Amino acid sequence: MEQTADGTHSVPIFSVATGRIDMVEMVVHTDAEWQRLLTEDQFRVARKKGTEPAGTGIYAHCEAKGIYTCVCCGTDLFSSAKKFESGTGWPSFSAPVAETNVHRVQDTSFGMNRTEVLCSRCNAHLGHVFDDGPAPTHQRYCMNSASLRLVRDD
Repeated sequence: MEQTADGTHSVPIFSVATGRIDMVEMVVHTDAEWQRLLTEDQFRVARKKGTEPAGTGIYAHCEAKGIYTCVCCGTDLFSSAKKFESGTGWPSFSAPVAETNVHRVQDTSFGMNRTEVLCSRCNAHLGHVFDDGPAPTHQRYCMNSASLRLVRDD
């Protein structure tokens, strides 16, 4: 993260459309602003680190082709080409479109030790990553549909 002359912060974000990593301004809003911009479920999950019940998210079993973006800021996060059926009830991916677009933090909530996945541009809670995914990454990015928006290829 870099601070610009006007005091804002920029982060490197990969764009699938351009195939480039560019420095883009962080997206920062107050809770009241996020509540106006998001649905109740999106706000609860993406901004307050909630979780949707297994099997209830609109992308859990979605087979449409495209790029899954952050519901809060539009950052490209996951490609349908890396999506797989994990049997967990949440959309699962083997890798993000670029490591720069997500960051990970330790999450010890609810007496568990997990790795939380956040959007690098706006710090939206996306879900968690586990080491039980398919080869070659062996990662399972277990995401909440409420934190994602699918931009279809068609």
